[in-house]
Amino acid sequence: MTASARGGERLFPLGKIVATPGAMELMAGHPEDAFDVLGRHQRGDFGDICEEDARENERSIKHGFRVLSSYPLGEDGERVWLLTEADRSSTCLLLPSEY
Repeated sequence: MTASARGGERLFPLGKIVATPGAMELMAGHPEDAFDVLGRHQRGDFGDICEEDARENERSIKHGFRVLSSYPLGEDGERVWLLTEADRSSTCLLLPSEY
C-alpha cells in the first residue's frame, strides 16, 4: 500500500469506466471485485506492482500522467489491470494479455 492509500481519499477522477471483453468475462465471475478494485485504484492502492511502478504512479498522479494498477482476482491467480488515462477522461479494466 502506498502512502497515499492510507487516507482513503480519492486521488484522481476515473473518468468514463470501460472494460475489454476479457476483463468483462473475468469480472462477471467476481462482480463485487470490480467496485473494490476501482476504489483501491483511485485511492492509490495499486495492487501487485513493483515499488518502482508504485513510485511512478505517485508521480503520475501528481503531474497528470497515466496510472496503472494490477489486481489478482479469485483463487486461480488471474489478474485485471486498471489504466487511467493521463487526461483522466477514462479508466479501462483489461487483462494483461489485452494490453
